[in-house]
Amino acid sequence: MAQTPQEQGSETLSNLLQETRRFPPPPELAAHANVTSDAFAAASADPLSFWEEQARRLTWERSWDKVLEWNPPFAEWFGGGKLNAAVNCLDRHVEAGLGDRVAIHWEGEPGDSRAITYAQLTGMVCQAANAMTELGVSKGDRVAIYMPMIPETVVAMLACARLGAIHMVVFGGFSVDALGTRLDDSEAKLVVTADGGYRRGAPSSLKPAVDEAVRDRPAVENVLVVRRTGQEIDWSEGRDVWWHDIVDRQDTRHHAEAHDAEHPLYIMYTSGTTAKPKGILHTTGGYLTQVSYTHWAVFDLKPESDVFWTAADIGWVTGHSYIVYGPLSNGATSVMYEGTPDTPHKGRFWEIAEKYGVSLLYMAPTAIRTFMKWGEDIPAGYDLSRLRVLGSVGEPINPEAYMWYRKNIGGDRTPVVDTWWQTETGAIMVSPLPGVHSGKPGAAMQPLPGIAADVVDETGASVPNGEGGYIVVREPWPAMLRGIWGDPQRYRETYWSRFEGLYFPGDGAKRDEDGDFWLLGRVDDVMLVSGHNISTTEVESALVSHPSVAEAAVVGAADPVSGQAIVSFVILRGEVGNGGDDLVSELRSHVGASLGPIAKPRQIMVVPELPKTRSGKIMRRLLRDVAENRQLGDVSTLTDSTVMDVISAKLPNANSDE
Repeated sequence: MAQTPQEQGSETLSNLLQETRRFPPPPELAAHANVTSDAFAAASADPLSFWEEQARRLTWERSWDKVLEWNPPFAEWFGGGKLNAAVNCLDRHVEAGLGDRVAIHWEGEPGDSRAITYAQLTGMVCQAANAMTELGVSKGDRVAIYMPMIPETVVAMLACARLGAIHMVVFGGFSVDALGTRLDDSEAKLVVTADGGYRRGAPSSLKPAVDEAVRDRPAVENVLVVRRTGQEIDWSEGRDVWWHDIVDRQDTRHHAEAHDAEHPLYIMYTSGTTAKPKGILHTTGGYLTQVSYTHWAVFDLKPESDVFWTAADIGWVTGHSYIVYGPLSNGATSVMYEGTPDTPHKGRFWEIAEKYGVSLLYMAPTAIRTFMKWGEDIPAGYDLSRLRVLGSVGEPINPEAYMWYRKNIGGDRTPVVDTWWQTETGAIMVSPLPGVHSGKPGAAMQPLPGIAADVVDETGASVPNGEGGYIVVREPWPAMLRGIWGDPQRYRETYWSRFEGLYFPGDGAKRDEDGDFWLLGRVDDVMLVSGHNISTTEVESALVSHPSVAEAAVVGAADPVSGQAIVSFVILRGEVGNGGDDLVSELRSHVGASLGPIAKPRQIMVVPELPKTRSGKIMRRLLRDVAENRQLGDVSTLTDSTVMDVISAKLPNANSDE
């Protein structure tokens, strides 16, 4: 499966990892697939007509005058068209006679649950929209949402969309400062929150963080509070309002105004290289067109029979696009879970999948590798036979994690769709289609119909098959960000300055011998070892392919001989124990055999956990600090900051090359 490194110099990413396993689409799925190979030819021949066709899957009050107005780097899609995102997610399904279909099967961490139909959800959203109007919220106002994973979070988002207010969801695990900077930048008028939510078996408070964040921010006029946990909270009379006091007494009817296709739908903040987070702006018509189409196409959604579950938090873009707007616009039945996958036991996800008959499942490789670490005997205890498509999101998936997912969760019969996209792209950009492509473990495969993604070298020229470089998008796409809130110059500099006329998101990629795409993570994480640009993703995948390793993180550390040397941090599978020197030597040899001697790690440290953000991303920056004996940077966004103390303490005893 491996080849020796190619002598490509430092201008492109070395292509080290080779993968020969192939999984053709199941015949039954291929025979009835929503999207076939014909879509690629149609989209290639006339991309704008293709996207017009997808836009017609939605309900518009007024059709558009022009499909695309492109003044690089600023796009307008479906200009002149008018629609309402909430109507497309709710009212039109009720009017079509689907009011009794379950929209959301909600499962609370303590075991409480709710089944909410499309008719019920429509009424709830209308009530919330009426309540927000009573609180003075109108079209164009910003509303901050700082909530647990409960149905009212979806209701608040859709109530904003209904009114034309712009929602700004802040993940409920973020700090007071993170919430405060986002309130300042967005100038939010209303904050929607809860007393708390349940996490790891106990109530986790939210309201105190809001109180502190809004204390010196008079622009916030009201705080609307959902009672979830019953915790005691401080109360500011005149500012704070209980959800059940104001929302529950409202009319369940609300006349929804249609908004311009380019009317802002939401702002989502991502971390920037500077201290100020970037407010990514998404608008209505193009965004809804692409999230609705990609949800239907990539997961082969059959809304009459499928149960869809995105096992992510609504505070991330995955939750916006594939918990709320994609599934609901397609009339899907979805699962929404409040808590963590190991509460009250490590089979909780599979228990939920069995309970609701989940057929389409979407989660991050980080979660998959965690389940690998816990062992295959846990999911084996549940009936997962209804699953027919598995999805991966958030980072490149290691081939062995892909294989474990396919075998232990999908019964060795389900396609795995490894999707590449970002907060900025709004919707899936590169992915296999389950009825078209033969899946390759670890490969994102091909740009979706209508998406002009490419892999280029330093000059912006396409790389040949078998070589690596940078992933770019050559043409505008409907769900693309429309800018950074209040900072058009930063938008240009961040995404459009590296390659003339090309969108560059900062990720490396390679094109294999068949022309299929493999994502290689952030180019910031690429290591320059003896003149070779080596992706951390490929070395991590080689380590995870060893039967003793559950998860790995790799960084480049300064080295006087090779410029940078590879330093690896590994979590072993539960049955292996603590490993030992012999296993570390075996792992080094295994990487060398898989990728070539150039990729052998200088050091391998066995650790109990890796530093991860609350969205599950590994903080390689902190691991570089450890590897180079520097003072640790900011650890405030970590799920558990004590992990770094454990890793730092192990450093003097780390194994290195003899």
